[in-house]
This record gives sequence, C-alpha cells and structure tokens, in this order.
Amino acid sequence: MFGSGAKNYRRVEVETADPKRLVILCYESVLGNLRLARSSYESGEFEVKANALQKALDVICELRNALDFERGGEIARNLDALYGYMNRRLLEADLSKDLRGIDEVVGMLEDLESAWREIFYGRAETATEEAGADPARMSYPAQAAVSA
Repeated sequence: MFGSGAKNYRRVEVETADPKRLVILCYESVLGNLRLARSSYESGEFEVKANALQKALDVICELRNALDFERGGEIARNLDALYGYMNRRLLEADLSKDLRGIDEVVGMLEDLESAWREIFYGRAETATEEAGADPARMSYPAQAAVSA
C-alpha cells in the first residue's frame, strides 16, 4: 500500500521537476541503484542486483541522451565520453564480478552530483573556479579511457 503511494509521489516529483532538479534526481537514482546492486551482490541476491544494475544503466543512458551537444559543446562531449565509460565499466564489472568497478563509477557519480549541486544551487563563481564549471574535467583513474 505504501509502496504505490511512494511511487506516485516520486512520479509526480519527476514530472513536475525543473531541469536542474531532474539532473540531481537522476544522479540520486543511479547512485541508489548502484549501492543496492553492490549490497545485493554481496548478500547473494543476484536478481535484485541485476535489476538495480539495469536501472542504473538505464538512467546513465538517459543522462547521456539528454546531452545537448549544440549548446553544451565541450562539456557535453566530455560528459558523453564519461557516461560511455561508466556504462562500459559497469558492464565489465558485472561480467567479471568485480565490485571495484561499481565503486569506481559510484565515486565518479558522487563527484559529478556534487559538482552539479554546486553549479545549480551553490556559489556559481566557486564552481566556475573549481573544475572550470565542467564536472566532466575532474580527474579519475581511468581518464585515459574516457578521452579515447
């Protein structure tokens, strides 16, 4: 009973959210699903893990599809490469049963979510100075793979 009410609340929140809030909601969803996938893997709940991982991959795909290359320029291209890397990394991690891959992507997404929150809701000049207002320019262990 409560589950359907929560789903309805979430659906209305998504449908009425401004674009900035929608980006944050997407990051929250991906992170929540990746954490669920990781804990489900550890506890042997493989069907839950598979569903959570698929939901995370779907949202990453939606973030990627929402990029505006015309207006976003280099930032959009960098994010596209980063989202593509995350997708590949998660699939590889799942196939090889390597939780470090999930952890790596979670770390990247946490950094991006934090940067977007700062850009959207924080002091804009601080966000511009740090990371050049481009969350995709943050350095990650797999930076070479992202720019390939």
